[in-house]
Amino acid sequence: MNVQQFYEYCLAKRGVTEHFPFDENTLVFKVGGKMFALSSLVKWEQGEAAINLKCDPERALELRAAYEGINPGYHMSKVHWNTVTVNSDVPLSLLKELIDHSYELIFKSLTKKVQAEIT
Repeated sequence: MNVQQFYEYCLAKRGVTEHFPFDENTLVFKVGGKMFALSSLVKWEQGEAAINLKCDPERALELRAAYEGINPGYHMSKVHWNTVTVNSDVPLSLLKELIDHSYELIFKSLTKKVQAEIT
């Protein structure tokens, strides 16, 4: 996956917006005003792309044990967030699944009113 594919994959989801709330380097995707994916654009340029994604805590532990490219979230809650190294031992299909999973966790946490506005 390259940065353009990541960008397009995230933006194709319902109600997603892009932001740079921390600095001009950290691209953040939100749904309903809440983050579900963030990544350093500089790291993509350096060939060290990684994406922070929210994850169910039990699944997060299983994934970290199974893949070298999945680690506790960098600068995030280590319980609820993983940092997934792109183009590592994590298959593209799993990376997309984890982006979807993060999106769904955040979407489900939104109020019914906000969910309805998005759909």
